[in-house]
Amino acid sequence: MNHSKKMLLGLHLGNGYGSQSGAWRMPWVDPTNYTSFDARVRQAQAAERGKFQFIFLPDGPSAVADIANEPPHFNLDVMMTLAAVARSTERIGLVATGSTTFNEPFNLARQFKALDVMSHGRAGWNAVTSSGEDVAANYGRQIPSSADRYGRAHEFVQLVQALWGSWGKDAWLHDQESGQFANSDQIKPINLRGKFVGSRGPLYIPPSEQGQPIIFHAGGSPNAHELAGRFANAVIGASFTIEDAREQRMAFRNAAERAGRDPDEIKYIPGLMTTIAKDRRTALDRRIALAERSFPRTVAYLQHMLGIRVDPNALDQPLSASQLAAARPSPRDPRSAHALKIAQEGWSVRDILAHGVIDYHPVIVGPPEEAANHMQAWFEAGAADGFWISSDVNDDGIDAFVDGVVPILQERGLFQLDYEGATLREHLGAPVQYGLDPRVSA
Repeated sequence: MNHSKKMLLGLHLGNGYGSQSGAWRMPWVDPTNYTSFDARVRQAQAAERGKFQFIFLPDGPSAVADIANEPPHFNLDVMMTLAAVARSTERIGLVATGSTTFNEPFNLARQFKALDVMSHGRAGWNAVTSSGEDVAANYGRQIPSSADRYGRAHEFVQLVQALWGSWGKDAWLHDQESGQFANSDQIKPINLRGKFVGSRGPLYIPPSEQGQPIIFHAGGSPNAHELAGRFANAVIGASFTIEDAREQRMAFRNAAERAGRDPDEIKYIPGLMTTIAKDRRTALDRRIALAERSFPRTVAYLQHMLGIRVDPNALDQPLSASQLAAARPSPRDPRSAHALKIAQEGWSVRDILAHGVIDYHPVIVGPPEEAANHMQAWFEAGAADGFWISSDVNDDGIDAFVDGVVPILQERGLFQLDYEGATLREHLGAPVQYGLDPRVSA
């Protein structure tokens, strides 16, 4: 089946090990990857080999729950990491999170546009608000109210884009003969001040090949819909069912329309966590090796999800007929129905947990076809414009996806055979924009 519209793929690059907390302990993994920029470069290159449209680096300088046993979740510094990756890749987009709550617009405007110039138009800024008190404490502050956080975010994004456009598109002449470096008439202060942020400008950075970085947003609240609807070209999402993902995607598209934009300008990209192996049993055993230390904790949570008592000493038994009959998926947790479905298939409790039923996104533990089928079903149902992939162990899990899943998606006409453009804007099919979007700023 030939799709004119192709899905988008992003790779989640966090701490250098992978999405599973036990990834750093696997015998084939260098335990010092946390500080290795070379490892991040290799991982990004693996995704570029698979023609992924972008890599995505979340960030949040917060406390680590269990640093005695687990590495922090994030990069040492997302901009340093992307600078290293920019120099060793050619096409893949480079997207990082930057908080609008604890930064100044001028600083972020400068960092992301410099990265955009350095990478020849491949930068994206995931503009989010911070919500953790532990993050706030690092800045000697308290978390502002939701209204103030989002009020600041709306001003912040507009100010950043105004700064990006403050160096006129054709202002740089660098004419050695005449001695004119730039046309000063086209490089102007912006002199913007809002309730929360302000800047004089201009920003002394000319446009990149894509003009300026792409705005991403991550979240699912009504506030997130409004912010992304006005400014974002892509949304990093989290949905556990096709129905929920379709609703989320629609909410963002409707918000874009309310802002005077074409809804196709905003792409909804939910997460998918993968453990790819030749068959389900091999994949489950890999997940058990990775995650078993957390099973005593997750068994307790499984009980809440299903509303039944589960014996933590009977991990190798399936749930009994009477347990299954009494089980009721928790209406408060969207993962519960799937957890019950896996339990009803007769797997042992250990295997139920190894299916990743308590992970932060849907999880595929099995052969490449299972991942491709999940992605195709969501894509064709209008639930996703693509997916951001979190592999269990980066060192071999990215290659397993690239070599196993990508060719199936390509054969089915769902994913690009090669990069058609050179910039992130081209990869996403985002419209040309330099400076503010006149439809929104009006």
